[in-house]
Amino acid sequence: MTHFTLHGFFRSSAAYRVRIALNLKEAAYDQIAHHLRQGDQRAPDYLRLNPQGLVPALEVDGEVLTQSLAICEFLDEIVPDPPLLPRDPVRRARVRAFAQVIACDIHPIQNLKILNRLRDLGIDEDGVKHWAAQTIEEGFDACAALIADEPGPYCFGSAPTLADVCLIPQLANARRFGADLRWPRLLEVEAQCCLLPAFALAAPDRQPDAA
Repeated sequence: MTHFTLHGFFRSSAAYRVRIALNLKEAAYDQIAHHLRQGDQRAPDYLRLNPQGLVPALEVDGEVLTQSLAICEFLDEIVPDPPLLPRDPVRRARVRAFAQVIACDIHPIQNLKILNRLRDLGIDEDGVKHWAAQTIEEGFDACAALIADEPGPYCFGSAPTLADVCLIPQLANARRFGADLRWPRLLEVEAQCCLLPAFALAAPDRQPDAA
């Protein structure tokens, strides 16, 4: 199987997603940490890998891939089992939609870059934390509604999908910012996922750079 090098940061929820996907695919990978709060992601050497100056980036066979959802779908294509997306096109679109609520609508407006811009505008730490928590709560209200009628124990049935890969890291963010965890269905999914080594081993506190 191809070997991968993952550029990330232990607390980055986008890198966390890719760690889960790699683990689900049982893919061996090395990690190179870039400390986001110290600005490592803006170093010239890293910008040559990812001009956007964000993590994650995944090196594979001389190529560099960016954007966590694109990486996860790439992994799903080269290692089809276990699948992250259903075969049925409608189910596949629903899983993608759930994942994109998190990756495109919740996470980007509560990530470090945006929070630092709020601080630069003079908003105090309580205000910054409230912004992040409110963003997460509004997004998770939608996520909970999207899977309200779906069978468990995972977001979309009996096996983890891309939806679960995105959900678990975002719940970690929710706790970090003090969001109101008012979604029993999402928390049930989280509890089930955390029983799987692929999720447990990807957790931020299990990463080499967490020390």
